Amino acid sequence: MNLAILPSVNAMLNATAAVLLACGYAMIRRRRINAHRACMLGAFAASLLFLTSYSIYHAYAGAHPFPGSGIARPIYFTILISHVTLAALILPMALVTLARALRAQYARHMAVARWTLPLWLYVSVTGVAIYWMLYKVAW
Repeated sequence: MNLAILPSVNAMLNATAAVLLACGYAMIRRRRINAHRACMLGAFAASLLFLTSYSIYHAYAGAHPFPGSGIARPIYFTILISHVTLAALILPMALVTLARALRAQYARHMAVARWTLPLWLYVSVTGVAIYWMLYKVAW
């Protein structure tokens, strides 16, 4: 397997999760429950695939150092630190949110979803930004 493609795959999975999260939010605002459910389950699946792919890549390839300098370094590390911190919180939050929805505990689901959604969206979007800063921007 060519590990070099995994960072791009990971960014694609994060972008997919972000789009599905935004669509899921739009669907629930329109009271389209089945479409909301499909989007959110899709976002969860994309995030699980990301986590698997990310773990495989870093188990074999290790870390990729940030190639930039100057003002780009503190900007990158600020985004990275917030991303990693919130990413550690998102998995348990998403599991609780999903479990409450699947158990039809909708009031409890909504109580945690209002926090889970923006944090999960932030993690997904910043994951793509980190990919671009590491692999695509010519510093």
